[in-house]
Amino acid sequence: MSESLIFDIKRYAINDGPGIRVVIFFKGCNLHCAWCHNPESISPDVEKMFAPARCIRCGSCVEVCPEKAITLTAEGIVTDPALCNVNGRCAEVCPARAIEMSGRVMSVDEIMEAVEKERVFFDHSNGGVTFSGGEPLVHLPILKQLLDECGRRHIHRAVDTAGHVSMAALLDIAARTDLFLYDLKMMDSDLHRKWTGAPNDKILQNLTALAETGAEIIIRIPLMGGINDTEENIELTAQFVAGLAGKKKDVNILPYHRIAQNKYMKLGRSESFGMFEEPGKETLERVIGQFAEHGIKATVGG
Repeated sequence: MSESLIFDIKRYAINDGPGIRVVIFFKGCNLHCAWCHNPESISPDVEKMFAPARCIRCGSCVEVCPEKAITLTAEGIVTDPALCNVNGRCAEVCPARAIEMSGRVMSVDEIMEAVEKERVFFDHSNGGVTFSGGEPLVHLPILKQLLDECGRRHIHRAVDTAGHVSMAALLDIAARTDLFLYDLKMMDSDLHRKWTGAPNDKILQNLTALAETGAEIIIRIPLMGGINDTEENIELTAQFVAGLAGKKKDVNILPYHRIAQNKYMKLGRSESFGMFEEPGKETLERVIGQFAEHGIKATVGG
């Protein structure tokens, strides 16, 4: 049975598809968005997260570390990354939960067990399960098994993807999925490469092909002030979405916020967190209006 690294399971979710849902977050992504709100999702490996403010300097982590990678100094706990093998012993004994491990290997059976525990909620709300990340489609073998198993159990299936995968993989998943939550960052390919680490040509081609299959799609746009909230980018995005095959796609606007800064600090990567502007009310109203001009319903959130 396939296994994969999961960094979170979100229960009673109401913003990742219809109804009340359980969201499975795969660890590992093939994009590196400068505004990522889940930085622990990018690496495909287990990671150690440390919150200095919660540390009570008891020294328990120092005592149990078999690699002697942790030292208690006058400034607090210090970990030598060259020695640390991320075995998680330190997190297990930390009484203040200042140390956490991000990423747990789970099998199809374990994930489905977690999904089934929430069935009472999504059965009464027309909800289901959403596979997110990271990028779930880089975990193709287990994702296919999970989608097929959910189908057998008549559980609504949604996949949250950035679309930066092979078209064959995306269309294979489309045959097993009830709804796609498809991210569109920006239309200019050079800017897309600058801010995410990859051009958007494949993403746009895949979305076009996916729409032609008749798949149910909701477009999601993470909106960063001064980056992709310009009138020009929104107009080009609206034109592209309006031209997709099938019925008009709904658009969810996801405004940037700075809450994730604390996660970057826990990972020791605070310098890599891009500080962008949070779009204001006027900007959001203008963006919604631009989509409306093309007959597209855009809402904030979702």
